[in-house]
Amino acid sequence: MNRLGGKTALITGAARGIGLAFARAYVREGAKVAIADINFDGARQAVAEFGEEAIAVEMDVTRQDSIDRAVGETVDALGRIDILVNNAAIFTAAPIVEIERADYVRTFEINVGGTLFTMQAVARHMVEHGGGKIINMASQAGRRGEALVGVYCATKAAVISLTQSAGLDLIRHGINVNAIAPGVVDGEHWDGVDAFFAKYENKAPGQKKREVGEAVPYGRMGKPEDLTGMAIFLASDEANYIVAQTYNVDGGQWMS
Repeated sequence: MNRLGGKTALITGAARGIGLAFARAYVREGAKVAIADINFDGARQAVAEFGEEAIAVEMDVTRQDSIDRAVGETVDALGRIDILVNNAAIFTAAPIVEIERADYVRTFEINVGGTLFTMQAVARHMVEHGGGKIINMASQAGRRGEALVGVYCATKAAVISLTQSAGLDLIRHGINVNAIAPGVVDGEHWDGVDAFFAKYENKAPGQKKREVGEAVPYGRMGKPEDLTGMAIFLASDEANYIVAQTYNVDGGQWMS
């Protein structure tokens, strides 16, 4: 324990799911955490369990003024940002011939633009303070295409590429940029994912979720807590020599 003692972290999309699991893990390891989310009420509710170890900040990753304000509030409250986790993202699915431009734009603005410009804002702070750790949330969907998930897959492939470019650029400032690529992770968001496949593959509700869980070599879908070990490691001093990498944490679904 205490691998992150004295560190401060900003986690986007952290009011629930994977982001909240990371916040809990970081606090257990001694860090103070800013739980950032567009759902500010949800962020405040999440913070209630942490006492003085966490703060809630409102952040819309599609708006630069919101990103800058959230970064400033985090620095004001916690003193600095040592760790950034770019976790905020949305999922979408449709056959190629049915993709709507507005859906494409929104998904790229959140998943790619949100990652890039939040990383940029925090990196500027980290340059001034001697370095830090940035962890981007990619996906196994960024490793390959999927017939119904073209836009989402493309956004996560872009996150992997941004991680590589930013990692190579920022390491000269002592900033390590790496990424985690989960597989299928259970949670309330999967109700929405399952609904997309029920619509386009004519499956019964819950059928797709059951099928993808059974297909994982480990034997089940992942849980947010399955990802926390990698998130702690990449944020710690143990990962100081790791640069521009994307790690699969997916129960054996993808090998690279």
